[in-house]
Amino acid sequence: MRRLVLPLCASALIGCAGGPAPAPRHELLVGCSACAGVLRLSFDPATGLLREAPLQVLPASKASWLTLSADGRRLFAIGEDRISLFQRGVDGRFEELGQQPSQGAEAVHASLTADGRQLLVAHYSSKPQPGGSLSVLLVADGLRPVVQRIVEAFTRPGSERQGSSHMHSVMLGSDGRAHACDLGADRIYAYDYRPQRPDQPLAPAEPPFLQLPAGSGPRHLRFDAAGRHAYLTLEMSNQVALLDVGARGLQLRELYHLDPPFAAGDRRLGALHLSADGRFLYVSRRGVENQLVVYAVGDDGGLRELQRRDSGGVEPREFALAPDGRFLLVANQQSDRLTVLRRDPQSGLLGEEVQALRLSTPTALKFIEGGTHD
Repeated sequence: MRRLVLPLCASALIGCAGGPAPAPRHELLVGCSACAGVLRLSFDPATGLLREAPLQVLPASKASWLTLSADGRRLFAIGEDRISLFQRGVDGRFEELGQQPSQGAEAVHASLTADGRQLLVAHYSSKPQPGGSLSVLLVADGLRPVVQRIVEAFTRPGSERQGSSHMHSVMLGSDGRAHACDLGADRIYAYDYRPQRPDQPLAPAEPPFLQLPAGSGPRHLRFDAAGRHAYLTLEMSNQVALLDVGARGLQLRELYHLDPPFAAGDRRLGALHLSADGRFLYVSRRGVENQLVVYAVGDDGGLRELQRRDSGGVEPREFALAPDGRFLLVANQQSDRLTVLRRDPQSGLLGEEVQALRLSTPTALKFIEGGTHD
């Protein structure tokens, strides 16, 4: 029998019939604090450029925070008092599955438990009543109503920004606990996660909280991949805290000052993120200095400052590293500007501005790798 031998394609990137395969692209989801929907944008990882025309606008009003499931198929858009759930289809488009009230005032942050069964929501609440709180919503075939609401009572008479509880974020830690940053009380509350108790999945841990220096104002928390350390922005004292993770929860090891004590002017820290390889930590500054600060992370978790770079706008509330680490995107909320900065993955340093898009009050950024484009 004669064997028919077909010619092989010259390269895995070239199709026998269709020529060069299209370059991989990613997508960026953008939430904002004062607009009608979440933007789904196309991002070119080769150039760092975003396509200005959105692929889709998701109907989620004032979504100041976005949470994605681990597989990127479900999106939770966090509005002021309502959570919207979207499901991503095979064509890449998101369809809304439903909404639920979050049963709190001014939702600002949310995290999914590792098993994906519960959504934890932090409410800041600028006013003493109702005050800051946490809500837990069950995630099953859709988004179910709140099953647990937690209020940590706190008052500090005479304080303008810290007169009551202000829950600014809630994160699942490497220790399996939920950690909630209370800017008002200068505390990080810890809760044991009990999946076997779907009606009351969170219970106070022991010890129940880490007390931080008075007036520091804890905002956002990040854990390293090894589970040994965590990093925290202290919004009001303008410091970054290094925390050790132990059997008895979080322990404060060191504070890193970004300015001399009692420096004049509005100086507030915002978001922080670790690079994918864990070698660098990035922190945003707001107020007098609209900057990104770059730290090298040592083997012991300690930080060494490398760079301060202008954010390219005003009030860099949030930022995101591109999946390959070659770009960093900044949501400059008050200047309505989404800025793309070049990044060197080896040195961690930030370089030139690649692009600036004018978008209304950007506050939340989430990448989807290898997105399917319309």
